[in-house]
Amino acid sequence: MHLHINTYGTYVHVKDELFEIRKKNEQGEVERHHYAAHKLTGIVLATGSALSTDAIRLAMMHSVDLLFVEHDGSPIGRVWHSKLGSTTKIRKAQLTASMGAEGLRWVKAWLLTKLGNQLALVKDLKKHRTQHADFLNDKITRLEALSLTVQTLEAPTVAEVADTLRGLEGTAGRLYFETLSYVLPRDYQFSGRSRRPAADAFNAFLNYAYGILYSRVEKALIVAGVDPYLGFMHRDDYNQLSMVFDFIEPYRAWADETVFRLFSAKKVNKAHADPLTGGVTLNAEGKALLIEAFGRFLDGESVRHRGRNLLRGVALQYDAHHFANALLGRTIAPTDILSVDLP
Repeated sequence: MHLHINTYGTYVHVKDELFEIRKKNEQGEVERHHYAAHKLTGIVLATGSALSTDAIRLAMMHSVDLLFVEHDGSPIGRVWHSKLGSTTKIRKAQLTASMGAEGLRWVKAWLLTKLGNQLALVKDLKKHRTQHADFLNDKITRLEALSLTVQTLEAPTVAEVADTLRGLEGTAGRLYFETLSYVLPRDYQFSGRSRRPAADAFNAFLNYAYGILYSRVEKALIVAGVDPYLGFMHRDDYNQLSMVFDFIEPYRAWADETVFRLFSAKKVNKAHADPLTGGVTLNAEGKALLIEAFGRFLDGESVRHRGRNLLRGVALQYDAHHFANALLGRTIAPTDILSVDLP
């Protein structure tokens, strides 16, 4: 279970070997909530909250991830124990793979899975929105063509085709989000992706969901022994989590579907986002709605994955270990990766 601390002035400390979350309610009264460390996998703290050193120590003893995030959900940093937890052979193999054909095979597998999940969602929309059949058929045809282009692209290294891959991915993303907007109720429609700041409520929800997902992917890679900074396709810029940006691609559909569900079911209203210069941002009520829905999607619903029934959060960690072992030559090749199918 992940705890998300969003209320200004919340204090996290330890009492009787339990995490105690202390905050004031609207009446000014102090509320206290207690959680056993062994039942938590992470605590996410937004700005304006405080954490005691005893709480940090208890978290380290039980491998509870402590993550600090911006108001839009973007990770700032995390506290994690100092042990490597794996072999450095994985990172050496990761570096080798990044400079050869193996890296390109992984990148194509991740992107093809992402495109496959986008297609699956659009095809599912077609089943339930027959009035948009012509529009959806056109988008399906174009997404399938882009997927085929990615599949047939060959080169000795990722670097030689990275710009082409990013272009194909960007075109697919534009078509995909055009489709999601088109089928939403008119009041919820949006004009493409926008990030900092989000231009509309849909993008504000999506950006926050991606922020949650980024942190989950980074932790999964660290636990598996994979270097989150050593990517295959995304550039190795200063302090950029390149491998996180690579590895997250097949799982973005999880955030997309969660946010789309909320909007298509009209569970989002104007009270969930506040205006700011140049856009909007989620407020506490909006964050609570998304965190509950996305948490249930990740950690409360099982899916069939690689022949097993797994929670999505567990499947993500499973895939990170699978990737690490594959780098060491212990499991299947990247071309044999199964898609992360939407239910």
